[in-house]
Amino acid sequence: MTQTTQTNFTITELAREFDVTPRAIRFYEDQGLLAPAREGSNGLRRVYSARDRTRLKLTLRGKRLGFTLSEIRALLDLYDSPIGTTTQLKAFVETIAAHRDVLERQREDLDTTLAELAAYEEQARALLASGAEKRARKIKAA
Repeated sequence: MTQTTQTNFTITELAREFDVTPRAIRFYEDQGLLAPAREGSNGLRRVYSARDRTRLKLTLRGKRLGFTLSEIRALLDLYDSPIGTTTQLKAFVETIAAHRDVLERQREDLDTTLAELAAYEEQARALLASGAEKRARKIKAA
C-alpha cells in the first residue's frame, strides 16, 4: 500500500487500494466501522475521509489477525477517544491476550482431533489390510 496525502476518497479508490470489494466497504460502514460523508444532489455518493481510510486499514489488519468485528470496533473507538494512549494500549493488550487464549484452545482442539483422526485412519488401514489378506488366502485355497 502506498503512502497518500489525499484527504478524500471514493469507495472505488479504497476498494482498489486495499484489494477489497465495494460491498465489503459498505458492510464495514453498516457495522459502524466507517462513517463516510454523503455528497451529491441525492446524497448517495459516499466520500471517505483520511480517518475512514485509516479505520479501514486497521479493520482489515484486525481481520487478518483474526479479531472479530466487535473487537475491532472497540479498539477503533478507543483509538478515536480522547483517553490517553496508556488506556488504549492496555485495552489492545487485553484484546490480544483474550484472542491468543481462544487460538490456543482451538489449537489444542485441532491437535486432539488430528490425533484421533490418525488413530482411526491407522485402524481402518489395518482392517483393510487384514481383509485383503483374508481374500488372498481364500483365492489360494480355491
